Formats: sequence, structure tokens, C-alpha cells
Amino acid sequence: MAELPGEPHTLLVTHIHLDHAGAAGTLCRLFPGLRVHVHERGLPHLADPSRLLASAERLYGPNLGNLFGRTEPVPADRLVALAGGERIDRFRVEYVPGHASHHVAYFDTVSGAAFIGDACGVRVTPDPVVVAPTPPPDIDVEAWLRSLEAVERLRPSALCLTHFGIYSDVERHLVAMRASLGDLVALARSCGRDEFERRLQARLAEALDAPSLRRLEAVTPLDQLFLGLERYLRKRAEVKDSRP
Repeated sequence: MAELPGEPHTLLVTHIHLDHAGAAGTLCRLFPGLRVHVHERGLPHLADPSRLLASAERLYGPNLGNLFGRTEPVPADRLVALAGGERIDRFRVEYVPGHASHHVAYFDTVSGAAFIGDACGVRVTPDPVVVAPTPPPDIDVEAWLRSLEAVERLRPSALCLTHFGIYSDVERHLVAMRASLGDLVALARSCGRDEFERRLQARLAEALDAPSLRRLEAVTPLDQLFLGLERYLRKRAEVKDSRP
């Protein structure tokens, strides 16, 4: 950041998970003119991250601080709420829930690139394998599939993934992303946590070399993939059982 020609004035947050927005408050402290754009559902949790941190602590336990450092609140007057459909300079905002209910993407209307956060999965360069990240607490597979259709309709020239890289094989990538999401749901339906991890790791080991697999698991721990899908499937079953 120190190498920038001037102070940043705009921060575009795709979603509020700590690996994407955990430093937003710190950046606001360092740069007094910075304004943080975030989906309206995520905005309160950047102003007061206590619930966000409590949720993350349930996943990461005592490693939370080592993984993400200190999470500072964003001053309320520096937050800008988004719903989807807005324009911010050259960027169009698209609401893309599924990985998280507060997920947006930013489409560069000049280059055609889509800054997509986690909505289009995780991929380790140069491997073609795409994995749908499905951690708790609010995975919604049906919404996610609709979001992938929305991305497809926009015909981006490239997908800019936070984890990791920029990819121009957009059509192939989206096909692989849908397949991963469907495969993970089917696997979570068919077995428990330990078996899910064992079988998924075996599948990934066939497609990735050891360094790539370690890098993938560092950002998408396999047990978290199961926990998110287990919660999603349980909530669906509860809704179904509650219907007359």
C-alpha cells in the first residue's frame, strides 16, 4: 500500500468473510478518506464485527488470531451499502449470493473482467481444478446456481478469483464450478464428515500435485466444506418437514 501514488479512496468488498474483509477497519484507520462499499447484509458486521468474529472462532478456534490478525471495526460513516445494480466509477455491482448471503461481484465495464470473490470457486494456478468453497454459516446452493447464471449472462472477459488468479477460460471454469458444487452436495449427502474428507482428499490428490493440494486446503479446509453443506442440507430438511 505504501507504494501507491496516492491514498486509496474506495474499497470494494465482495463479502465480509475475514480473508476478504478482515483488514477493512485497519485500512480505514490508515487512510482517513477511505470509503468501504459492501452489501447491505454484511454492512452491520463490519461496523461491529463481534458476531462475525464469534462465528469465525467457532471454525478456527484458537488459531483465529494467528490466521487473520486483529479485526478492527469500520466507522459507520465510512460504510456504503450495496444491494446490486449500482455503478461505482467503471464497476457494475452484481448481487451473487450462494457462498454467502452478502456476496457481490464487481464487473469492470472497461475491461470486461469480473472481480468475483469466492462466487466462482477456488482454483490454484496453473491447475484447471475448480473447487466450490462451502464453509458455514449460510451456503445456499440454489441461490449460488442462479448467481452463476447471472455471471454467465454478463459474459465477462475474465474471472478474477481471490483464491487465486485471473482466468480467461470463463466458460470452462463455470462448467467446472457447477460440477464441483453438485459433486460436493452429493458427497455430503452420502457420508459423514470423516468419510467426506477422506474421499474428497483422494479425489483432489488424483488431480493436483502435493504443493497445489496443500495450498488449496490452506484456503478451503475440507472439514469446513462439509460443515457448510451439512448445515445447508439440515436447514433444507427442516423447512421441508415444517411444510403442511
